Amino acid sequence: MLESCKNAQERFNGVHKLIDNWLHERGELVNAYEAVKVEHQSSNPKRKTQKEFCEVLVDYVSAGHFEIYDQLNQEAKAFDDERGLELAIKLYPRIQTITQVALDFNDRCDGKDHRPDCEKLAAKFNELGALLHERFELEDCLIEVLHNAHKQIVTANPEAIHA
Repeated sequence: MLESCKNAQERFNGVHKLIDNWLHERGELVNAYEAVKVEHQSSNPKRKTQKEFCEVLVDYVSAGHFEIYDQLNQEAKAFDDERGLELAIKLYPRIQTITQVALDFNDRCDGKDHRPDCEKLAAKFNELGALLHERFELEDCLIEVLHNAHKQIVTANPEAIHA
């Protein structure tokens, strides 16, 4: 029993580290977004800055869908957290929609005919910024409900873990 508690604590600490790394990536994404925004306002925007932003963008949204959300769901299931799982079911479709917009933006940027100063692309970039802000708020809500509540339980009472 003690071993299973230790394993569970290690597993959920792993989730915590995964989330920390992902939030660090979020910071990189925001910095890359701001760099593109500044260059769009200059008279000489660079394709390299836009390309770097797109790389960070794809890495970030991919990590969410292929790593983080799954880990958060597994943690909620381990704690029989129906409220958290229901919230996830409600929020994931909106996050998926925002992800698709991000991936579509990336696809547009990969086209040879799209320059960083293209007005149409600049409008999509601004729209993406607002959607990323919304996504960050949804993700923060998921982290709070699906992870932080359980983190406190694990720290206070490791035997409370069902998995």
